[in-house]
Amino acid sequence: MAYANQVDCPTFKLVIVGDGGTGKTTFVKRHLTGEFEKKYEPTIGVEVHPLDFHTSCGKIRFNCWDTAGQEKFGGLRDGYYIHGQCAIIMFDVTARLTYKNVPTWHRDLCRVCENIPIVLCGNKVDVKNRQVKAKMVTFHRKKSLQYYEISAKSNYNFEKPFLYLARKLAGDPNLHFVESPARSAGSPHRPCSTAEA
Repeated sequence: MAYANQVDCPTFKLVIVGDGGTGKTTFVKRHLTGEFEKKYEPTIGVEVHPLDFHTSCGKIRFNCWDTAGQEKFGGLRDGYYIHGQCAIIMFDVTARLTYKNVPTWHRDLCRVCENIPIVLCGNKVDVKNRQVKAKMVTFHRKKSLQYYEISAKSNYNFEKPFLYLARKLAGDPNLHFVESPARSAGSPHRPCSTAEA
């Protein structure tokens, strides 16, 4: 995809899907700002957020397409998936129905984006009243997907989905994230600007 302000780092379209309320937007915004958003506001349509990571192979950018999970936006989704290069399917471990819908999200993604790396994420593992236990999560095995249990609130396995996708896209299983020279520990990811090259 071409953007007006093209950056000098490899850029990948990452589509994030899953039912409404599973924490997709909170997960992305946590990476962007370092803040945890407590109030739920449904995404309308799609929001695109650039997320940069400094790796052992240089800087990379994921343009995160944070899609609406509500069924009323279902007819628009295929258009958001076009040219997707990788994906995260998210469900909420405290809501069984969100896991039950994972096969539908996977099918819809694969219909538009063939053979892309996909990570399945069970979010909200910090919450005590878990309804989807780890042993119940088996879909990823059937489809050879990577699975991570994450928490946007506590930062548990916070960067693992992005690291897995970066390794797959770069074709380098040894790629790892490094601290940006201009970034202090714990600060949010900053977008790479065109002036940085």
